[in-house]
Amino acid sequence: MKIAILGTGRMGSAMGERLLDQGHTLTVWNRTASKTKALTERGASHADTPAQAVANSDAIISVLTDAKAIDGAYHGDKGALSTNVAGKLFIDMSTVRPKTGIDLGLKVTAAGASFVECPVGGTVGPARDGKLLGLAGGTQADFERAKPILLQMCRRLEHVGPVGSGASMKLAINLPLLVYWQALGEALALAQKSGLAPEKIMDILSDTSGTPAIMKMRSSAVVAALEGKHAEPAHFNLDSIRKDLRTMIEEAETIGYALPTTAAALESFNAASSAGQGDADGTQLAAWWLKHAKKS
Repeated sequence: MKIAILGTGRMGSAMGERLLDQGHTLTVWNRTASKTKALTERGASHADTPAQAVANSDAIISVLTDAKAIDGAYHGDKGALSTNVAGKLFIDMSTVRPKTGIDLGLKVTAAGASFVECPVGGTVGPARDGKLLGLAGGTQADFERAKPILLQMCRRLEHVGPVGSGASMKLAINLPLLVYWQALGEALALAQKSGLAPEKIMDILSDTSGTPAIMKMRSSAVVAALEGKHAEPAHFNLDSIRKDLRTMIEEAETIGYALPTTAAALESFNAASSAGQGDADGTQLAAWWLKHAKKS
């Protein structure tokens, strides 16, 4: 199938690699054109504008940072909806508020195309391997149309309701994990008095019911941070996490809830980012907090 990807950051690029491996013809666009290089070197075609990418494709996947980036990619003289999109399939895989997806879906369907939102759980590695958790929102007919593509990218794919439902579920599943990085730093503060080496502490913590499944794979990164070793490239960096935490808080406010734990965690992520750690992986927060938060 001829597929376009709008947005080739870490996740968009990894998804693109997966689609190329599955034999699809790929056209890629990114606001910063140099970020398409990894995919064009593997055989993808570069588009100068979103409209060009859409014109050359039957299905369009967008993986964009936020509502502003979506607006920039889809609207305007050379945006994705500036060309004839009748009969095409759009899949937005961005992590944004439900209203953003709902508004976009209405515009896409009004132009005669199909629309599904499908934010995903997972980072770069699972995206490359087709092992994401897909949370799709849309009509049953549009979901069925998108399903063959999404199944090539996801180990588990759930149709969770109309457009907007996928975004709600994505924010919900991300919240405990992102807050956990702050909780881990506080747990490590209590564990310091044991005198155990970081590797031993993390080994014990990772074998308990209070630790998320991701620690089976990422505890070594936490240990490296605690030992002051050079960090590996970020899978999901602190600034991206801050964006998601803000999105969660904003969405909760619209439905009448405050998220005090999430807000407290965001303060720590903000402090780390202000200290120059914005591009560090989320696993680094616990070690940074442990080093900088001790009271005199």
